[in-house]
Amino acid sequence: MTFFKKPKKLLEQKSTEKHQEPNPSARTNSSQNSQFEQEKSNNQNKTINQLLAEIEESFSSSQDLQTHWIEMPSDKSDVALIFLDSIIDKQKIQDLILNPLFELDKDIDLSTFEKVINIDFRKQTDFTNIEELLLQSYTIIFTKDTTCYYSVFTPIKTERDISEPDNEAVIRGSHEGFIESMSTNIALIRKRLKSQKLVVKYLKVGKETHTNVAMLYMSDIANPELLHEMERRINSIEADAVMTPGNIEESIEDKTFSLFPQTLSTERPDRVAANLMEGRVALLYDSSPTVNIAPVNFFVFYQTPDDYNKRWMLGSFYRLIRLFSFYIAIGLPAFYIAVVSFHFEVIPSALVLLMKSSLENIPYPPLFEALVMELTIELIREAAIRLPTRIGSTIAIVGGLVIGDAVVKAGLISNLMIIVVATTAIAAYTVPSNEMSLAVRLLRFPFMVAAATFGFLGIIFGLIILFFHLCRLYSFGTPYFAPLAPFRMGDLKDTIIRLPFFKMNSRPEDIRPLKKDEDNHTRKWEKQ
Repeated sequence: MTFFKKPKKLLEQKSTEKHQEPNPSARTNSSQNSQFEQEKSNNQNKTINQLLAEIEESFSSSQDLQTHWIEMPSDKSDVALIFLDSIIDKQKIQDLILNPLFELDKDIDLSTFEKVINIDFRKQTDFTNIEELLLQSYTIIFTKDTTCYYSVFTPIKTERDISEPDNEAVIRGSHEGFIESMSTNIALIRKRLKSQKLVVKYLKVGKETHTNVAMLYMSDIANPELLHEMERRINSIEADAVMTPGNIEESIEDKTFSLFPQTLSTERPDRVAANLMEGRVALLYDSSPTVNIAPVNFFVFYQTPDDYNKRWMLGSFYRLIRLFSFYIAIGLPAFYIAVVSFHFEVIPSALVLLMKSSLENIPYPPLFEALVMELTIELIREAAIRLPTRIGSTIAIVGGLVIGDAVVKAGLISNLMIIVVATTAIAAYTVPSNEMSLAVRLLRFPFMVAAATFGFLGIIFGLIILFFHLCRLYSFGTPYFAPLAPFRMGDLKDTIIRLPFFKMNSRPEDIRPLKKDEDNHTRKWEKQ
């Protein structure tokens, strides 16, 4: 069987009225119902050719808009198919639409047509969203009854295989990661949360892009006020184009001008599932593997799935190392500059001659040394990201070694500064979250300037301002520096350290979950 049995040309008759889709945000329920009834009444008086002509006019005669007539064996009725050729799979049209249609042996009406439809077919009576369905890879089917039509999802396969995210690799645990398909990503989450309490709510943003956003939460745990606030912020986005998750994140976060991320970005389904069980909300985006989780606090960015796959003492130890790396990343270059410039007396006497010999021939002040080397590290990092994978890591290693050795031999940078900058870079890369790592790497520059200007006093004032900002920052009404500010002893069990699994029997209080206590009695066998 050929793909189309008998295509026919559209009649010359075209409607002069251009169909305009009303703005859903500006309609009330009563006006929506009346408009829908009026639209339905108008469509009863239109022929198939008039409906197709209006669709063609709304797409401005786009060449990938295809319209085909299918002549049925009963030769009493024809079926019209319309779709966007660039985003549909023709084999799916053959299997899901044409084969069932040609199995009919009598005239098509609603009663007989619905007998051959399967789960992929949907009967539609709202003619205002035809253009939107076409843009979402649906094929539209018109019969002689113009009071309704049918839609079938026939997308072309463009998905990549499920693999582990490169920036969130773990040693032990799941190695699945999200991909660019929203339905697949939701399936990966439902695979881990087999509960009817898991709610999926779809939203749309962007007047032209119509970007699909899925809001996931546990209905019996998530706070209704949090859900209402998040939905309100998303629906208030009025922009022609919303292309990336970063656009939505900037539009809904509390403080856009803060360096610190206020939503957790992840590509791991197990991490999303764990946060949903704590009462948080996940935002999934079509054509993006990134999922945003909110609300969050500062310490969430230093937790990894590996913490819960190790023994609790080992997980706590490595979490402490990551938290300590925060202070190293922002403060070590500043501390070195302050010591060399203002507080030489704090250096042990055994190291004075060593440091003096390393610095006496350097023609530049320590601040200039640090800025040059830190910017060089950032340049190498950016180059390694943009280069092909096979040579990116090689260029980063070789470039760092060659530049470091050359500047020391030339007498431009001291050996101690190379050690300080390298240690700082390693500490910054231990942060599990890329967004938090970027914030930490940027923070060290104002601390270096403060240390070069005021010494230790500048560092102290910088830390005071930093912690003051963290204490005042909120993520969807949740204190960003909780549970330290405000202090809650009970929530420390999974913050700075991690207690054994059977001891974590309550959810974080700062999220305000509906169910505070968690059923987590895993060692009842000891009492039996």
